[in-house]
Amino acid sequence: MISMLFCLPLGLAAQAITSSSEPGSTDGSKPVHLVGLDVRPGYVFPTHSFFRGDNASGKPVNPAMSAHLRYAFRFAPSSRWGQLYPYAYQGIGVGYNTFGNVSELGNPVSVYVFQGSRLARLARNLTLNYEWNFGASFGWKKYDEETNYYNDIVGSHINAFLNVGFFVNWQLAREWSVVAGVDLSHYSNGNTNYPNAGVNTITARVGVVRSFGGGVEPDDAPSSGRQVEGSRFSYDLVLYGSTRKRGIMWSADDGDLIPGSFGVAGLNFNPMYRVNKYFRAGVSLDAQYDESANLKDHLVEGTGGEDIKFYRPPFREQFAVGLSLRAELTMPVFSVNLGVGRNVFYKGKDIGKLYQILALKAFVTRRLFLHVGYQLSNFHDPNNLMLGLGYRFGGS
Repeated sequence: MISMLFCLPLGLAAQAITSSSEPGSTDGSKPVHLVGLDVRPGYVFPTHSFFRGDNASGKPVNPAMSAHLRYAFRFAPSSRWGQLYPYAYQGIGVGYNTFGNVSELGNPVSVYVFQGSRLARLARNLTLNYEWNFGASFGWKKYDEETNYYNDIVGSHINAFLNVGFFVNWQLAREWSVVAGVDLSHYSNGNTNYPNAGVNTITARVGVVRSFGGGVEPDDAPSSGRQVEGSRFSYDLVLYGSTRKRGIMWSADDGDLIPGSFGVAGLNFNPMYRVNKYFRAGVSLDAQYDESANLKDHLVEGTGGEDIKFYRPPFREQFAVGLSLRAELTMPVFSVNLGVGRNVFYKGKDIGKLYQILALKAFVTRRLFLHVGYQLSNFHDPNNLMLGLGYRFGGS
């Protein structure tokens, strides 16, 4: 579902660059289309006892394997984005995953958007590239207290899929290349359901890519000296919301999962300075309301377990304002934003913490973008998803 939302800006971008091309042109006015197939054998990190053998089979769950079919495009070399980012590509992929435990985990299918580019030229036909994948994975077998009670790591049939990879690209011929490298992947539901321990893998990547269409192949593209025009300062305003589950630990060995889901809503105002065409940095004013915050201090006496009840905490105990440092990788269509912050206006233990943000911005127009983010606290505890819209003022 997440990746489906990002098909819109990808489709608009592809339509724009195709419509500006002249039929039969070979002068760099046409985009380059790429179709790839790769396999990714790997290893599941044993972050939970389930992976170490505390499961129905009694054996460790270590192997991971996936196969991916992908489509991407590079912007026409004569276009603005093609000149600014001659080696960038973006597209849509589908992956089939297995973890060697079909009965308890299933064989989920991932649908995702991705983007990558060159990091360095290693030899005449050999480059070092990076790539990220972001989307959703469908078909997980989730925890069930009667039929799948060992699986206390996956709490939903649909989970987010996040991946980052580094690989070498060997250009065998003008239209063919072979890739080989390593990827790190994470699957989780963003605290929308419990359990949410997540699945983490490291995999090798081996694949082949076939290019089609006009334009100049990236290994032959001249280095563009073109820079982004306009003011170096921009201001992103983001409004977001989501739901989340909440569990409360009364002691190290005793806790309760609160029935139902809780609403989360927030706002980010993020001034940024453009260092160069690839990188922005700045600060962000972050405000968030979390309906599940500080419930522990408002327990209805005599309730517990599935019948646990709480009085509604005051708004002041569920609302926080923080400041975060932000860094952003800026590429065509997409920007990846990272933040580390701390709440400075808050009340209660639940929200007086360090927080971290990973967000993907997909631009529908030059200034309007879709925002999909994930917030952690103290670098390891999942907080909530951040699904919303943003608008960029100033800058370019």
